[in-house]
Amino acid sequence: MDGTAGRQHLAREAGDTGGRRRVAITGMGLVTCLGTSVSTTWSALLERRSGIGPIRCFVPEPSFPSRIAGEIQDVPACPDLTAREAKRTERFVLLALIAGRQAMAAARLEVGRALPHCRVGVCVGSGIGGMQAMEQEHRTLLHRGHHRVGPFFVPRLICNMAAGRLSIALGAQGPNLAPATACAAGAHAIGEGLRLIQHGYADAVVAGGTEAAITPLCLAGFVAMRSTSTHRNDSPASASRPFDRRRDGFVIAEGAGMVVLEAEELAKQRGAEIVCELAGYGASSDATDIVAPHPAGHGAELAMRGALADAALGADQIAYVNAHATATVDGDLAELRALERVFGARSTPVWVGATKSMTGHALGASGAIEAAITALAVARGTIPPALNLEEPEATEGILLVQNEVMKAPVRAAISNSFGFGGTNAALVLREWRD
Repeated sequence: MDGTAGRQHLAREAGDTGGRRRVAITGMGLVTCLGTSVSTTWSALLERRSGIGPIRCFVPEPSFPSRIAGEIQDVPACPDLTAREAKRTERFVLLALIAGRQAMAAARLEVGRALPHCRVGVCVGSGIGGMQAMEQEHRTLLHRGHHRVGPFFVPRLICNMAAGRLSIALGAQGPNLAPATACAAGAHAIGEGLRLIQHGYADAVVAGGTEAAITPLCLAGFVAMRSTSTHRNDSPASASRPFDRRRDGFVIAEGAGMVVLEAEELAKQRGAEIVCELAGYGASSDATDIVAPHPAGHGAELAMRGALADAALGADQIAYVNAHATATVDGDLAELRALERVFGARSTPVWVGATKSMTGHALGASGAIEAAITALAVARGTIPPALNLEEPEATEGILLVQNEVMKAPVRAAISNSFGFGGTNAALVLREWRD
């Protein structure tokens, strides 16, 4: 389609905001410490395998308090880059490109054929961005002088470069956005992608999150905050313990998760295989503290209630919640209190799971990774297990998923993500029904 036709198409659609459109997930991509595809990550979850192990990308000193992470050992080749280009590409961008291409391949969507380039958007969140570039170029500045700092340092560093590079690779000329909302970034990106389609600004959006921040400085910063696990360096698989009373902090991880979102009419017109519906999105702020969550989880509650209202669903229609559940002491308790208020009055308790027990906490990518996992739970009627829940926190009106895979109808589910600064996001995923 030429530029004139594309602009005419855009103008027609932009004026059509009278009713919101349904949004389908038609493709997904995952690159995690459990596997470098959707199928390998999902299989590892159901096999109750942990992706957490000793840090290998740098050598922590023996006295360093936290020496474990959810690290990706073998990153697959990226079809958009030569081997040399891949080595020069910042890792968080590389992971986003790989997961984005996986999602597009799964959706069988080609930009420019099924719809104009200007009707495809990209929305990719990251909490930290190019931390590796920051540390590398800072060393260069100190030891070799300012004239040796690379000209691409800033483009390597900034958080929106994953979205920018992916839009270039795909030829997507629609909205190009990059939420930088800490550990809620991936979920916010998917939610904003939903909005772009609902209100006519795009017909399809590749959305998700990416992070690669397992670096000495980043980890040292989290250790200084006393937010990471430090008690189980000798038993990495047991370190991430969401909702367990013996938890002592999160385990940092890396990865990327991407989904292809499409307007219902486009997906049906081209005969796409629909995974599930992205039915609702809620966002809120704790407005309490720059790091600590609201003690009673009021912001988390607002996000979940907002997502339910957006999806026009009641709390009793949700079968499963993939909790944010990082295994920090205060964060897990705040989320449990919020979950109890939203779901505690039901006659049948909701199941609450914590897949970070196996994936670790991939920061800005975590919400997108977990949204994809939740979509699979809905599509396949299977709730993944949660490891290391040996002494569960007491709860009322909710049931914590433990070590066993559960086969059960999951007509609708919620994926929660919360971040520093008090930012919160909740996504409702629902079984697709015509």
